Amino acid sequence: MRLSPFAITLIALTAAVPALAQSPRPPIDAGPPNAPSQTPAFEGQTRAPQPPSDANVTMETVASGLPQLWSLEFLPDERALVTAKRGEMYIIDRQGRQGPAISGVPEVDARGQGGLLDVALAPDYAQSGEIFFSFSEPRGGENGTSVAGARLVTDDRGGGRLDNVRVIFRQTPAYAGTKHYGSRLTFAPDGTLFVTVGERSDVPIRDQAQSLASGLGKVFRINPDGSIPNSNPFVGQGDAQAAIWSYGHRNLQSATLDGQGRLWTVEHGPRGGDELNRPEAGKNYGWPIITYGINYNGTPVGQGITQKAGMEQPVYYWDPVIAPSGMAYYADTAIPEWRGAFLVGGLQSRGVVILHMDGNRVRYEERLPLQARVRDVKVGPDGAVYAIAEGGGSEIVRISGGR
Repeated sequence: MRLSPFAITLIALTAAVPALAQSPRPPIDAGPPNAPSQTPAFEGQTRAPQPPSDANVTMETVASGLPQLWSLEFLPDERALVTAKRGEMYIIDRQGRQGPAISGVPEVDARGQGGLLDVALAPDYAQSGEIFFSFSEPRGGENGTSVAGARLVTDDRGGGRLDNVRVIFRQTPAYAGTKHYGSRLTFAPDGTLFVTVGERSDVPIRDQAQSLASGLGKVFRINPDGSIPNSNPFVGQGDAQAAIWSYGHRNLQSATLDGQGRLWTVEHGPRGGDELNRPEAGKNYGWPIITYGINYNGTPVGQGITQKAGMEQPVYYWDPVIAPSGMAYYADTAIPEWRGAFLVGGLQSRGVVILHMDGNRVRYEERLPLQARVRDVKVGPDGAVYAIAEGGGSEIVRISGGR
């Protein structure tokens, strides 16, 4: 039996269904590249064709009038747990109503790109009630991305509290900036927790993305209690931070597992150079030495190179950018055209970017416009896709299979 989605419907739109075609359509016209002299390392690394036809979907707004949200996670009873950038956590019921703020959330530094960021349920949430969340933590005039665990205790008013709040991870060094915190939380099949962070943006501190002694520009892998798995690639290697899984990243705001339980991420590039990667243990993903983009002022990043020995190529990149935020893997059948695809929220592209995969390569790129910045994307228990669309505040849009 299908679980019930949110009940309130404010507006419903059906995506146009183009005539069936037997071959792919040309790539999406995203405009000229910022770095026209750069060329992909292999065919299909950028500007993949569109699928022969777009998915037949219906869109409806199921919750509106919300504060600026950052992430969404479904609870076992189908309600949604959401984080607000300014530092609050709420439960949205199945009728789209926002409950009172959950108490016990620690202080956040919400300036710039900071705030209360991602939230994830523990794999044993149904028994433990444990959740984990990332946030930009104030640290005496500086700040950094931190991860905390807590027990969520709900009440009959639609709110609740956090008990036993404890910080289990702190990105170091701290820094007195307001950009590039990351961050997404993804539990691996073995119960370890992947934590993605940014490299804090500024020159020269962004260079620490290449340093194993620094926690900037990394994917980390930790245990839920904050300890370090012995199987991490840099355990016991000099001054390397043992929590590091992969390095050389810019600003990672998208992460999910595929159908094989492997981690995939999408990170922000500068002007051009957003990247889809499959981070593997111990590997270097190149930032800021190699990139398919340029600085915001139009100058080359470093030497302006896109390849270097010992550094991984992105599976796919965008120039111009989509500005990725939030990501899900679609394994359901309710929208059959998207089965096996990655769904990526686009802040700049103002919609959901659908990446149809062929093994470890992007076969097609499809886009579903929402006419709003998309901050997070999740697959609901009903098989529909739920997107946080933001303007002055936020609304939640439900995307379901066409009828």
